[in-house]
Amino acid sequence: MLAGNPTEGALVVLAAKGGVDPTLTRERYPRVATLPFDAAYKFMATFHRMEDEDGKAVIRCFVKGAPDQLLARAGSAHGPDGTVVPIDRVREPFLAENDRLGALGLRVMATAQRDFDPATFDAGADFLPLIEDLQLLSIVGIVDPPRAEARDAIAKAKEAGIRVRMITGDHAITAGAIASQLGIVGQAITGAEFAAFSDEEADRRIDDIGVIARVAPEDKVRLVDILRRKGNIVAMTGDGVNDAPALKAADIGVAMGITGTEVSKEAAVMILTDDNFATIVKAVEQGRALYDNLMRYIRFQMACLFGFISTFLGASIFNILDGVPFLPLQTLWINFTVDIFQAIGLGYGKPREGLMAESPRPKEQQILPRSLFVWLAFIGLVMGAITLAVIIWAQNSYGETVAHTMGLVTFSMFHLFFSLETSDEERTIFSSELLENPILLKTSALSLLTIFLATAFGPLQRVLDTVELGVDQWAICIAAGAVIIVVAEVRKFFRRRARATEDATVGAPAVPATAS
Repeated sequence: MLAGNPTEGALVVLAAKGGVDPTLTRERYPRVATLPFDAAYKFMATFHRMEDEDGKAVIRCFVKGAPDQLLARAGSAHGPDGTVVPIDRVREPFLAENDRLGALGLRVMATAQRDFDPATFDAGADFLPLIEDLQLLSIVGIVDPPRAEARDAIAKAKEAGIRVRMITGDHAITAGAIASQLGIVGQAITGAEFAAFSDEEADRRIDDIGVIARVAPEDKVRLVDILRRKGNIVAMTGDGVNDAPALKAADIGVAMGITGTEVSKEAAVMILTDDNFATIVKAVEQGRALYDNLMRYIRFQMACLFGFISTFLGASIFNILDGVPFLPLQTLWINFTVDIFQAIGLGYGKPREGLMAESPRPKEQQILPRSLFVWLAFIGLVMGAITLAVIIWAQNSYGETVAHTMGLVTFSMFHLFFSLETSDEERTIFSSELLENPILLKTSALSLLTIFLATAFGPLQRVLDTVELGVDQWAICIAAGAVIIVVAEVRKFFRRRARATEDATVGAPAVPATAS
């Protein structure tokens, strides 16, 4: 079992298949220095004390990294027959094999070596200038298949209006092949091509680009800036030190919790504990569900607030029950039973169907736009007007105690019915989606029970100053409360009709391109 970087592990396994014992090799050829990998030069090197083919002691440098980078620093190579040949003799077949492996979606790496005199080798020197005149040894294609859940997650992200782009240090051909397997659309270009774009050209062409390969850290930051300038909300993933500036510049920086460096984690606002892209899409889905449930709660609470205001204000203006439609304990009973239960049902209920098929909401979208505010105020006015009408009728027919009781029941039924209506702003209350929301149904049952107990349970009758209602009185209260269903359903009908007309004449709105 191998631990550590998967690429390193794959190379160790390849060496073992070729007859190289990793443990014995480390013992026989001790490492004396290391040049760590860096995205700026895209290779790493290790220096080992050993003997060359003639038995002479040397410090041998082994290099692995991007094939184009090692080719540019090479002076010779092992030929097909094992002899050392000038680099020009293998340049074309080397590049052709690099492209062939990359087109298969393989991660391609090259290896090379160079010997140094132990007497003059300085283990504390700057090693980067020494990585020249290399002797190419091999080119390796590593199978790194995309996770099946990554393909599904990218498809779900596309459906949700989220544009996924790949920005990577891999070769452009490899990156393009992998992007095609993952379902990432768009042209594949190199970081050098991207850097050569002017700002105007980059703004014009960015929507057609799906992959940017062989990138430098500044390319990632520039991509974030371009996308944000075009009005997108940008999430950037990364795990290395060089990714930190882009993670910081993005609206949402996402660092890898397993392979990520501490610098990248500090720069990010979110850390993936499983390093799985599908988790990001799952987080988007949960975020949309939380926001949608929050909006349900806000709509419900605002309508109830307007209902209380209009009821008490109307009772004061028209001197209904001396300006007190509900006694203080009755008001608290509504707030701490019906309203709380329904708020819990809306906040924790099943998310509305189809959230991931909707376009991302604009970042400037208001929580309570004017049209919604007016609608909720109108609902509150309807609650208040009909509740007061029931109270007036009950007072004239049965007296004040029954009037208070029927007012309490009617107003509570308004809240109960409106919470069911506002659970889905698009679908009718009579659709099957309501039956598939068990939490809201359970809290609604509790609300209905508290309404009944307030009028039928002796101790509560004495505390709330209510009386038991007859069947006809209950029927009036329920029918009055159900008016809110009629009003809400009429609004939904005209909204659906207007949307259908708009889609038929203008067409569906374009999906904004949001990058990840």
